Amino acid sequence: MVAAGAHRPGPLKQQNKAHKGGKHSGSSQRRAGGRVSVKAQPRRRLRDLSRVDRRHQALQLRRQRKEAVLAEKRSLGSRDGPPHLVVLVPLHSRAAAHDTLCLLQSQDSAVVHVDEGRTGGFALLCPRLKQRWHFVTAQAGDLHAVLDLAKVADSLLFILDPADGWDSVGEHCLSCLFAQGLPSYALAVPGGTDLPPKKRIDARKKLAKAIEKRFPEAKLFPLNTEQESSLLLRHLATQKQRHLAFRDRRAHLLAYAAEFVPGQESDLVGTLKVSGFVRGQTLDVNSLVHIVGHGDFQMSQVDAPPDPLSLNPRVIKGQKRSQDMEVQDDDSVNGTDEMEEDVKVLMKADPNKQESLQSEVVPDPMEGEQTWPTEEELQEAEASLKANRRLVKVPKGTSKYQAAWIVDDGEEGSEKDDDDDEEDDIDDDMMEEAVSQEGESSEEEEEPAEEECETMTVSECLRDDRYDEKVEEDEQMLERYKQERMDEMFPDEVDTPRDVPARVRFQKYRGLKSFRTSPWDPKENLPRDYARIFQFQDFSRTRKHLFRQIEKEDTEGASVGWYVTLHVCNVPVSVMESFKEGKPLILFSLLPHEQKMSVLNFLVRRHPSNSEPVRAKEELIFHCGFRRFRASPLFSQHTSADKHKLERFLRPDAALVVTVYAPITFPPASVLLFKQRSNGMHDLIATGSLLSVDPDRIVVKRLVLSGHPFKIFTKTAVVRYMFFNREDVMWFKPVELRTKWGRRGHIKEPLGTHGHMKCHFDGQLKSQDTVLLNLYKRVFPKWTYDPHVPEPVPWVRSESALLVQEVEME
Repeated sequence: MVAAGAHRPGPLKQQNKAHKGGKHSGSSQRRAGGRVSVKAQPRRRLRDLSRVDRRHQALQLRRQRKEAVLAEKRSLGSRDGPPHLVVLVPLHSRAAAHDTLCLLQSQDSAVVHVDEGRTGGFALLCPRLKQRWHFVTAQAGDLHAVLDLAKVADSLLFILDPADGWDSVGEHCLSCLFAQGLPSYALAVPGGTDLPPKKRIDARKKLAKAIEKRFPEAKLFPLNTEQESSLLLRHLATQKQRHLAFRDRRAHLLAYAAEFVPGQESDLVGTLKVSGFVRGQTLDVNSLVHIVGHGDFQMSQVDAPPDPLSLNPRVIKGQKRSQDMEVQDDDSVNGTDEMEEDVKVLMKADPNKQESLQSEVVPDPMEGEQTWPTEEELQEAEASLKANRRLVKVPKGTSKYQAAWIVDDGEEGSEKDDDDDEEDDIDDDMMEEAVSQEGESSEEEEEPAEEECETMTVSECLRDDRYDEKVEEDEQMLERYKQERMDEMFPDEVDTPRDVPARVRFQKYRGLKSFRTSPWDPKENLPRDYARIFQFQDFSRTRKHLFRQIEKEDTEGASVGWYVTLHVCNVPVSVMESFKEGKPLILFSLLPHEQKMSVLNFLVRRHPSNSEPVRAKEELIFHCGFRRFRASPLFSQHTSADKHKLERFLRPDAALVVTVYAPITFPPASVLLFKQRSNGMHDLIATGSLLSVDPDRIVVKRLVLSGHPFKIFTKTAVVRYMFFNREDVMWFKPVELRTKWGRRGHIKEPLGTHGHMKCHFDGQLKSQDTVLLNLYKRVFPKWTYDPHVPEPVPWVRSESALLVQEVEME
């Protein structure tokens, strides 16, 4: 270590010549084999620059960043770029979204208003300022519409109430938007002019204090006059754009018009012609597109119709141009009256270059090299089936499938199993389905009697009749709370069954010397579903290569800002019906491999607003990036080890990893987890991001068998109640024991025939201690992926409205 005042050589230090090896210098070069040593590191090269050069280099970099930001601002809403898409989100029931739209429309004479019939929005064109805006309204209660529009919006305009700001529905909407990723936004407060000036200032201060936590450094824009609306438009046009990574790397489009052409074979499936402005990246006709909420599709061609929001529209002979264009009819909204001679075909799909829609691998049953069974083996299997058949009395009309589940009186005890081990017996799930189907059929038989009565008003007696159903739901919820509490107090502990030998009940489990260091082959005993998925040799390398291509290479296709018509093939008619109902129609182009199924891992944390227990393998609704789907996930701990312990419940105090079968998505991508109520509403339970696409991530389920010391000696103890027969003790003898107070030990020998065993430990055992034996088994998620998510019931703003809504649904 050099002292602070020591002399350091400067740049003018004497440099002596290196010693020449004479005749040996050539031999050293030959030994080097042409290799040249590194003379200077990049950091040293930067250090060698003079102060003036470093200053110039920093100035150039700063100037480049500034020019890039200014170019982005100039292109958005300009003649060459797409219109500035602004989504209005009212956050309060008293927030006047309609008045805001009318006020934004009442601009000077240079602005042309283009009204739309079904999408609930309008466009502002200002040739003098060379700017154009596209405004769309989204109701805060319609969760899917708000989240879908926020995926493609350039700016969000939140409409607040001058007194309260936002209500419970607005709070729920904001929580979802912040978790998904918030683009640029502005806060507008219409109204409040009826208050006296002093109270108006107090209300403004109170509102500013309320939004300080949610929107730090946000500016409130009053919206009561045309001048204030002009200031708001100027702020929207000049504010810095916030980027969402999952949409900036993919081409996306909000449908401005749509037309459905039925196919030749069926009217239910056909070609959907979607018109809109390309955003994000260049759109290639050979890539796949994902229609948000409906699935993945191929494109046949891309057309270039005339731009309906052009700043310099062409004047057609015989048509009088007006400053404010009139509202078009329904056919014009769908784009069916576009002149065919003005439509130009930009590109058509090449079958050789087009991406395939194949999402799963077709497994080869002979890939495992298993030979076909011989005639003798088939006869033996048939004989064993006949031997296992039994005669059971069944009710009249019972099918063979239902009769297989009916148990004799002597077998009731053997059918009882541990609720925590669902994957050991898949038959439990099938039993529940059969019971639920019987329950539904009985309810359907009772419904006609209820439908004969017609009730016009909601009465208290109706609620009394339905009250018992709510009590049953409360009992189920109470049972879940008990299970979550027991799992928290006694993690992974189960009772050893008395009627089934433990070596049979836990035959799929194994013991580990150390959970952290013991080896576990990730390719061992994989389920059949793993033969249907795709896996990367190196996922991170593939991701980096794709993103590098997006940034550097120029893709051929429709450029950003073009108004195009996409011909999407084999689309169900339900997509067009949804668009006619006023739902937003949004398309995202897919990167290579993103239509293929694999195992996705999400890192999530439980949302503070949710307190109900969420058990593993419950059906949840995922909003991952631009996708929506339903699946039954696994929960596991987020650690840096090669094995991760399964969690039976979604913990409120730690980040967990959620594992599901789903289409491949390249991170970064946000994820929102919802749980559907019985009344159809969606509750936000967790938020997070996509962690990895890795089928080799090992999720291990742990079972803990507990025993109690019966007689204690110095380091030896007799333990009971862990097993109940001598054979089980001998079977689990190699597995190491531990205690809750940190002792380690092993089984020496069984005592008697009732499961008592002599155990040796590394120290003195206490009488109040508990002896534990850990067993492990790798678990896999269930293949329950469903891309069709039902529309949620809109959030209501009061308890009385919720009561009426539940009664109407019943």
